Amino acid sequence: MALKEPFTDLEIPKQGGGFYEGYSLPIALISKGLMVALVLWALIWPVSAGSTLDGWNWSLLGVFNSFYIIAVGAFAFFLIILAILPIGKKKLGRADEAPEFSNFSWFSMMFGAGLGVGLMVFATAEPLGLWGSNPEVVSGAVVGNSPEAVQSGYRYTFLHYGLHAWAIYVVTGLSLAYYAYTRDMPLTIRSALTPILGKAANGPVGHVVDVLGVVATILGVSVTIGFGVSQFVDGVYAVTGMEWLMAATEGDAPPAPSTVGLLTGLALIMFLSILSAVSGVGRGIKYLSNLNLVLSVILLLTFVIFGSFMFAMTTYGTALVDYIIHFFSLSFGAYGPQSAGAFAAALPADAAPFADSLGAAQGAWGSYDGFVAGLEGDAAALPPETLAAVYEAGNQGRQFGWQSGWTTFYWAWWIAFSPFVGLFLARISRGRTVREFILGCVIAPSLVCFAWMTILGGTAIDLELAGQAEGAIIGASNTNKLFVTLSYMIEGGFLQLITVMCVVLIMTFLVTSADSGILVMNTIMSGGEQETGIKHRIIWGVILTLVIGSLLVAGGLSTTGNPFDALQDAMIIGALPFTIVMVLMVISLIKAMWNDSRRGKAGVGASAQPAE
Repeated sequence: MALKEPFTDLEIPKQGGGFYEGYSLPIALISKGLMVALVLWALIWPVSAGSTLDGWNWSLLGVFNSFYIIAVGAFAFFLIILAILPIGKKKLGRADEAPEFSNFSWFSMMFGAGLGVGLMVFATAEPLGLWGSNPEVVSGAVVGNSPEAVQSGYRYTFLHYGLHAWAIYVVTGLSLAYYAYTRDMPLTIRSALTPILGKAANGPVGHVVDVLGVVATILGVSVTIGFGVSQFVDGVYAVTGMEWLMAATEGDAPPAPSTVGLLTGLALIMFLSILSAVSGVGRGIKYLSNLNLVLSVILLLTFVIFGSFMFAMTTYGTALVDYIIHFFSLSFGAYGPQSAGAFAAALPADAAPFADSLGAAQGAWGSYDGFVAGLEGDAAALPPETLAAVYEAGNQGRQFGWQSGWTTFYWAWWIAFSPFVGLFLARISRGRTVREFILGCVIAPSLVCFAWMTILGGTAIDLELAGQAEGAIIGASNTNKLFVTLSYMIEGGFLQLITVMCVVLIMTFLVTSADSGILVMNTIMSGGEQETGIKHRIIWGVILTLVIGSLLVAGGLSTTGNPFDALQDAMIIGALPFTIVMVLMVISLIKAMWNDSRRGKAGVGASAQPAE
């Protein structure tokens, strides 16, 4: 059988003139229509939107939680194998082509766009949260917030911010870069599926793929900016003491940003982001990314000098070994929901009559002591050994609830973020080899993330273990934990200076993420063009602002009163279709690389002629 040349004749119809000149009209109109509809729904019927999104979210997780977990595990192993194979030497570009950016600028842009905001928000919140609640704690094997829970807490911290997270980005980025720089195809999502779709990529199917990329990008960036704006408001409040930024709380609960404060911070950040976006990747984003990296190093050194550095480094070493040992089980250990019938069937005989009253044993966020304390009537009178067996019977339900609420949330977030980060990584990585792309964009940033989480988060944990913080850091909101940790670590004018620097760093990370997202959305809608019209960057900046603002309002008016609930629910829902697209990307890349290797051995070129 003759070996065909690859299909590279990708044609994305664009407008020849008018307002949408140079843009694909179907992609632009469908994407804008979906986002405008979401904004109107959230603004006109905010309570209904919030509750409906929450219902859809948990219905999808009940069916697709395992799919999310296994897919991401497969992405990580796929890239590891790819880096080892000879194909890793293949250059993304001409054989003599040098990288466009220096290693420093390449890494700083990659770092700022990929996890910058997440690292600022969750540097202390993630290790502290997982120290108190992780699968080992949920199963009852260790007690949360104890010295014994530190290792398992960091196991899952490394999971969420390590190789798997960056593998998600690199699967998308490598797929796009491979076709763009080795086959001279447009830098857009549908290009990554041409080995499967062939000529169908030129029609409605290709439009749908690109629209899914735009929608996922908007929702992924929205969650990132939402969390970042909350931390920005916390920081501004810590510096200025402006009460109107914060919501009133009951008792001694620490204040949290109000909806008004969040919307004000959002308006400021997005205004700056739009200004940066119109300057383009070579100027605004590059300079901001370099500033981000410098300020990040200063913050890290502050924790190294004044924080619990020895505790952090000891934790880093033991946690890294523990993470590697459990890597396979972390990658593919998926849980499905536990039905009420399955739970009842697993109960001891003397507890079976009280099955309805014992359902709290399936709750992922309660401890065994909390479960027992919450029982009433005859159920509370059951023998201790029976109650222990009941709690064990609900372990699957607890594990599913925890995994879908923590790990799957992160996987959906990174997947929704991956069209943005992946396309951005592809744009800045021309001239790198496949192996260099994988090692540089997976291994290196993961190790930096691990150090960041152990140095900042380890200091917060050590302050709590030593009794200095007395629960103040644990009790603070996720976005305020960093500032509370700093307040127990340093003081006086230096504390004020570092707090101001953190506010600036958060702001620049936010601006970098938002303006990069705006540029990526325009790149997809323009069929892969790297230079897009300024007016469209402004329009998508406004749309992005409205999406975030309307969902924050809907979440704030929901039954939970959490402004971020609607944002997170919409993101998880929007990430599911793109997860399927990413699975197809992997299959397509395997096919493309395999056939290109065969073509190279047979002397068949990769000319730009349709063949499949």
